Amino acid sequence: MPRTTAGPELDHLISLLSKLPGYGPRSATRAALHMLRKRDAVMRPLADALSKVAETVKACSVCGNWDASDPCTICSDEARDRSVICVVQDVSDVWALERARAHRGLYHILGGVISPLDGIGPDDLRIDSLSERASEIEVREIILGMSATVDGQTTAHYVTERLEGRGLTITRMAHGVPVGGELDVLDEGTLAAALKARRPF
Repeated sequence: MPRTTAGPELDHLISLLSKLPGYGPRSATRAALHMLRKRDAVMRPLADALSKVAETVKACSVCGNWDASDPCTICSDEARDRSVICVVQDVSDVWALERARAHRGLYHILGGVISPLDGIGPDDLRIDSLSERASEIEVREIILGMSATVDGQTTAHYVTERLEGRGLTITRMAHGVPVGGELDVLDEGTLAAALKARRPF
């Protein structure tokens, strides 16, 4: 990590910023300098927001989403369809689906996928709590929203096996050509998945 001439305080800030996804030493240095130039407009409000989030935001005890309330805003929303639970890997997946307004049911965040190479097994994920939620009388459908990777599909199969025999409809999100996608720029796996998931026009 290159050192600045401004002392250890700024070096420490740059070191912390460089640990953020997408940031290296240079981008962290640029961000630190920008915040210093915009001290009142950016740095102090950011520091306040970070402090407040660190103190108030926690994982929802029901679905695993991050929120200042527990249960979270989504789980507490009585207008949502409580018969459908969409199972995803991470909080970012929930936020993406909410931005798209694609799902009006509930969510369950596993916290990752089964990955033997990384030492992550079923007990390391929130699968037991999903099994408990799936037993609730109003739940009718489980949507599997795992990634189309080997680990994602392994996790989807494991979850399906855990939920079998309960009279639930278990579906998965389609994989294939994105809206506006050109065929010649897509990878072979995406094209194969799109052909398998074809439907009448």
